[in-house]
Amino acid sequence: MKVVIAGKSHIKYAALICKTIAESAKVRGTGIALRTPEYITEKIQNGNAIIALDKNMFAGFCYIETWDNKEFVVNSGLIVHPDFRNQGLAKKIKKKILEYSKERYPEAKIFGITTGLAVMKINYELGYHPVTFSEITKDEYFWDGCKTCSNYDVLMRTNKKMCLCTGMLYNPSHNKKLNERKYSSKVLSRLKKIKQTLFLKKNNK
Repeated sequence: MKVVIAGKSHIKYAALICKTIAESAKVRGTGIALRTPEYITEKIQNGNAIIALDKNMFAGFCYIETWDNKEFVVNSGLIVHPDFRNQGLAKKIKKKILEYSKERYPEAKIFGITTGLAVMKINYELGYHPVTFSEITKDEYFWDGCKTCSNYDVLMRTNKKMCLCTGMLYNPSHNKKLNERKYSSKVLSRLKKIKQTLFLKKNNK
């Protein structure tokens, strides 16, 4: 299994990446912002993506976006193909793209938003910490990317202050070294309760 910076030779996987993201959204029944093959191709061409391959088989993907004049970097679109799940690949991809983001944008604050507790756990172990949406980018184009998410109405009702996603931030000024930390069950429990509360509110509307 190789986890590498995506290049032009990997553009052929763009449609499959989008299909995998869309199918994952249906199975999970939670919010995932959808992307087009053209968008994924652009990320690959600009050197802003990580891809995992098992020989010539697509296994996983994640890409980088920059906001607020590169003050913020987001690692987004994390996806692992169903054939390669439950093997620790998501963490390998997240670790690789975090290292690459720090190398390429050393002064940026790196963040992500997710509904998945497994991704929150990985992020925390890599040095991220939960934050409110007010601590990440205010760029409207970033939030426009949430329009294809099934939970977008929640984001709008709260005036973009909260949603079913949790914001997580890696601030280089507070994380001089990449020290993996044991995930606190207390933090996990707290995040789970937040997700459950927001989910219940959404479905009771």
